[in-house]
Amino acid sequence: MDRSFVIAQISDLHLDGSGRLLAAIEALSAALRERMAEFADVPDRILLITGDLVDDPTPRALDEALAVIASFRQTGLFTDIQAVAGNHDVKRPSQRGGRHDVYDYLHLPRTSKSVYYRQAGLDLVLLDSNRASLTTLASGNVDASTYHALVVDSARLSVELAGSMGAAGRADYAEPAENLVRVLALHHHPLPQATGEGKRFLGAPDEPLMYLAAPATFLEAATSLNVNLVLHGHRHVEGLTRYSIPDPRATRSDGNESFWRTIYVLSCPSSTGQAGDDAGFNIVHFGPMFRTDDAEYGFAIARYSRSRNNGGFHLLDSNLPDGVIRLPAGRDYSRDPAVQVAIEIASSAALTRDQVAALLRRLLTRRAFYADGEPDWANALHTYLVTSHALADLEGGLARSGRKREVAALSAAAGLVRQLIAQCAGALGIDPSQLDELLARRLFSREDLRREWPGMPRTGFDVAAQTGQRLQLLHDLNAQLKALGLDLGLGGEAPP
Repeated sequence: MDRSFVIAQISDLHLDGSGRLLAAIEALSAALRERMAEFADVPDRILLITGDLVDDPTPRALDEALAVIASFRQTGLFTDIQAVAGNHDVKRPSQRGGRHDVYDYLHLPRTSKSVYYRQAGLDLVLLDSNRASLTTLASGNVDASTYHALVVDSARLSVELAGSMGAAGRADYAEPAENLVRVLALHHHPLPQATGEGKRFLGAPDEPLMYLAAPATFLEAATSLNVNLVLHGHRHVEGLTRYSIPDPRATRSDGNESFWRTIYVLSCPSSTGQAGDDAGFNIVHFGPMFRTDDAEYGFAIARYSRSRNNGGFHLLDSNLPDGVIRLPAGRDYSRDPAVQVAIEIASSAALTRDQVAALLRRLLTRRAFYADGEPDWANALHTYLVTSHALADLEGGLARSGRKREVAALSAAAGLVRQLIAQCAGALGIDPSQLDELLARRLFSREDLRREWPGMPRTGFDVAAQTGQRLQLLHDLNAQLKALGLDLGLGGEAPP
């Protein structure tokens, strides 16, 4: 199953409780229903609202927002709905009377919130950007102390962004954090889209008014956390920008793409056409860009616009062959089969014999389980480690089914995989305490493993003898699988 998700981004609804925008909401809902029909088989389909749900947080406006969210939920188009607050959603100091706290009323994050979608490997980070942008104008100008406070809050925003991740990632991640697709949603745009507007029209400098007060700090924080895509609203305009900055972990600058880290920033207009603006929304589909075994993953972005709230929504980028912008994700998001198998086991209440056979076939038909000349011991160690955890999950699933004979065969196979792990550890010079530490970890980064223990065997290691022992272990493993009705030819020539 492909790791895939869809985000339908809407923004800046500016509901006021009067019902005047309900016709625009109905047109938006109809357009979403039509556009989402082709993604009905995608497991994670998320509606994301990037701020300014209401024009002013009065009880009537917030009740209308709740009703609109409920109507989107009732369509059945989406498996989840998430939102962040915009500047119009928060109570203004001079207008506290008769206003509700939008964060409590609509359950919006006050700082940052990470929402993890296991099947897709998506980490959606919701960030409240209101404190880090202009909230008050003193006599039409921002004084030095106000500006300094904004910069401090923007830096704090970056800290909150990092804090939502945690130093070692979340306990419920099914794979190493660097293999997650990370999408960041906030209301204000992190970097300028235009210059001079704030100063010219409002007497306030652009930096605090039009975007975050410390954009470079924010961008550095987002890049260090492998954010792939930033979604925002606020300006009521469409826009798509790519930012690339040097990877702080890179060691070469010869122009290779691996030296750069790329973030795409996608803006969403007002989806109800507030104040006569053109209405719009975005559909972001993440998945394989090409249907091959070694698929490159990327984002397919379709932007829709409705001129002055007249007629229906149409593709904004109609000059493209199918109206879709395709962007490479920038890194290899192919999943180790053991990760996908573990996810599927966790989502199955009971496992049939055919399912077990199919999962084992995917787990074990990899190069590390066949005669492939002199093995790369570090790559083989990684493969055996992640396979061992997946086999333990599979054994637990079988045990719940009560099939004792198959559980015994699988347990014996798992024991042989542990012997393969010990052999690889010996080849790389990993001592018993280090191996115990590795075995206790659930998530493994292949790159980190190779960085710490390069693939070449340690000095004095008898490669020929140990390679022969490895092949015998693989033959023994294949014999155990025959008890489960499988003959995968392990230890022999790899299948095509």
